[in-house]
Amino acid sequence: MRLLAIGDVHVEHRANRDALVALPPHPDDWLVLAGDVSESIASVEHALDVLRPKFAQVVWVPGNHELWTVPRSGERERGEARYDAMVAACRARGVLTPEDEYVEWPGDRSLRIAPLFVLYDYSFAPDGIVGADAARAWAAEDGIVAADEALLHPDPHPSIDGWCRARIARTVPRLEEASRTHRLVLVNHWPLRRDLVRIPRVPRYVPWCGTRVTEDWHVRYRAEVVVSGHLHVRATDHRDGVRFEEVSLGYPRDWDAKLGAGTYLRRIL
Repeated sequence: MRLLAIGDVHVEHRANRDALVALPPHPDDWLVLAGDVSESIASVEHALDVLRPKFAQVVWVPGNHELWTVPRSGERERGEARYDAMVAACRARGVLTPEDEYVEWPGDRSLRIAPLFVLYDYSFAPDGIVGADAARAWAAEDGIVAADEALLHPDPHPSIDGWCRARIARTVPRLEEASRTHRLVLVNHWPLRRDLVRIPRVPRYVPWCGTRVTEDWHVRYRAEVVVSGHLHVRATDHRDGVRFEEVSLGYPRDWDAKLGAGTYLRRIL
C-alpha cells in the first residue's frame, strides 16, 4: 500500500485527460489529488469517475481553477457555493475532502491524512509590500495579473484574503486536535511556505501562491510530509526535518506525455 500524489492535472487539456484514462489501476494504493483537476464541476466529476475506480481511496483538495466561475462552462456557482458543489461531487463518489474527518493512514495508524483548503492572502509578496492592493500593483509592474482576479469570486466573503482568513480560522482547531494524537500528512493546493515558491518564468506571481500564516504549520502540527501543487514545478524539499513534495503535473508543456501520467505520481508514504 502506498500513498501517491499528483496535482494540477488540468483535464480540460486533452493530453492530460487521455493520460488519466490510460493510467493503470492501483488497487492497493491511495491517491491524493492536490487541486486544479479542472475548471468545471462537470469535468471534475468526469475525472473522479475515471480515477476513483483505479485506487483504493482518493483524497481531493481544491485549487484555484476548481474555484473559478468560467462563463463558457455554463456553470454559475461562485465562491463557497462552488466549493460546496465540488465537495458534494466528491462525496457522491466516496472521495475524501477537506470537509471530512482526517483519516488514519492504514499503513501506519500513527499518521492521519489532513486535506486542507487554505487559500492565499497576498502576503507572499516581498517584505514591505503589505496588503492585496499593494501586492497586485507590484505584480502588475511586471505585467502579471492573475486570472483569479477575474474568475475566482469569494462570495459571500468580501475578498479572497477574507475568505483565506475564514478558512484558516476553521482549519486551525482541527489541526490542533489531530496533531495531539497523530503525526499528519498535510495536503494543500497552495504551498505552505513562500521559500518553496520557485517560479522563474513568472516571479511576480507569488502573491497568489499562499499565506505566511501557514509557514510554521509543518512544525506546529507535527507534519510527517507536506504535499502541495499549484507551481507546475515539481520538487522535493526539506525544512526542519520535514519533507515537502510539490506534485504538479501541469499543462501539456510542463510534462512529457510519452512517459505517461504514472511516471509523475509521487510516492508520499
